[in-house]
Amino acid sequence: MELKEARVKYKKLQEKLAAFDHATSLINFDGVTTAPKGTASNRSQTLSVLSEEEYLLATGKETAELLEFLDSRRDELTEKEKRSVYLALKDIREMQKIPMDEYIEYQKLMVEADEVWHRAKETSDFELFRPVLERIVKFTLRFAGLCAPEKDPYDYCIDRYAEGLTTETCDRFFDALKSRIVPLLKRISERPQISDACICGDFDKKAQEDFAYELMKTIGLDLSHCGLAETEHPFTTSLGSHRDVRITTNYHRENVSYSMYSVIHEGGHALYDSGSDDDLAYTNLDGGAAMNIHESQSRLYENILGRSRGFITYIFPVMQKYFPSQMAGYTAEDVYRAVNMVTPSLIRTEADEVTYCLHVMIRYDLEKRLMHGELEVKDLPSEWNRLYKEYLGINVPSDREGVLQDSHWSGGLIGYFPSYALGSAYGAQFLRKMNEETDVEKCMYSGNFKPINEWNRNHIWKYGRMLKPEELLENALGEPFDPTVYTDYLEKKYTEIYNL
Repeated sequence: MELKEARVKYKKLQEKLAAFDHATSLINFDGVTTAPKGTASNRSQTLSVLSEEEYLLATGKETAELLEFLDSRRDELTEKEKRSVYLALKDIREMQKIPMDEYIEYQKLMVEADEVWHRAKETSDFELFRPVLERIVKFTLRFAGLCAPEKDPYDYCIDRYAEGLTTETCDRFFDALKSRIVPLLKRISERPQISDACICGDFDKKAQEDFAYELMKTIGLDLSHCGLAETEHPFTTSLGSHRDVRITTNYHRENVSYSMYSVIHEGGHALYDSGSDDDLAYTNLDGGAAMNIHESQSRLYENILGRSRGFITYIFPVMQKYFPSQMAGYTAEDVYRAVNMVTPSLIRTEADEVTYCLHVMIRYDLEKRLMHGELEVKDLPSEWNRLYKEYLGINVPSDREGVLQDSHWSGGLIGYFPSYALGSAYGAQFLRKMNEETDVEKCMYSGNFKPINEWNRNHIWKYGRMLKPEELLENALGEPFDPTVYTDYLEKKYTEIYNL
């Protein structure tokens, strides 16, 4: 085979795999947004067929030989080709270790698990979900043993979402955060509580939806390439390539900030996905470098930018436009203080910046113990409740508000949660670097996200998966990752808000 011929074949292979991803992503997106509740078995049947075909295409003899040939000629490949072939070989060598019947069974389980989780959450019945989650944990341990027998099984899990991340690194990171966050939270708890009355009340769903589209446009999303839907648990997905990105939200009539910040959070993900260089489309280099980098963007936009005094000052007249009666008598400063109110709460996605990482630490602790065989699935609710009391000092009244609140485990995403906390910390350091080139605060007061988006595009988004997470961080920051930048940011911001 000539190298030119191999390149043509590899391009076609990438396009076919992107088409399979497009199809399966569309089916999954439909399943969690508009599909009737009783249609899971139909999707499961279709996905089992598509999964088998995708597995055969991705791991077949012809594909393996093509990739091995390209790898043997790596010195003649471009940097993009080298990285693409490396990632493809990594995936194929892992998939080849998983028997095809088990891979297909797992894909069918994911469809079943999502439907069961929704029913279990609606009825606050963990026992309904428990057998499915036990199967997911069993599969995860099985795949870890097959794909990386030399690794700690939880290291295998977190490395899938953040290449190179280990439990040792996470332990050090969380210890560093906890040593600063817990004392800060104690000082805040001793101060008079802030009122959030201005964001609570009865907010019309249609008005919230219209406001959501305004937010999307404000942060710089192209609505001709980014859609918005409603679902139980907000998420972002790319369908086939970065040219078609979808975000979802959930509208709470009693509190406008829930949808507001889920839209900005998912919008940060969507900006990252849609910001890949066009020549990465329909290849395995399209999209984010890793989920910890992805969460740095969502948490940056949601909290550091979206909850800043400047942004609230800018967006407050828009809130008055869509919610005139609810905003009557209030000021932008009232809203700023309300959306930055610190109070231990039950729901991770509604948590303030100070307590948020404690929510993640609880999930990290539970997942690690599950993967180490130190905790059984049946004991998750009681351990969840115990840790919420220990970490946040609150009682969990139901499984719906406790162990069933997140969709991640129903999607098999064991190992994902540490990325949220790491992303929050990365975001603070990105902000510090960004401020060397542009006045971010001034941009927020004018609602001008263009300079911020350009900085992110030039330093992060355009690379897609070209760089490893640590390489991307080093290139963007010009210095090692330092979690104290994040804790310094929290202490400075909340010392001012609470007059500590």
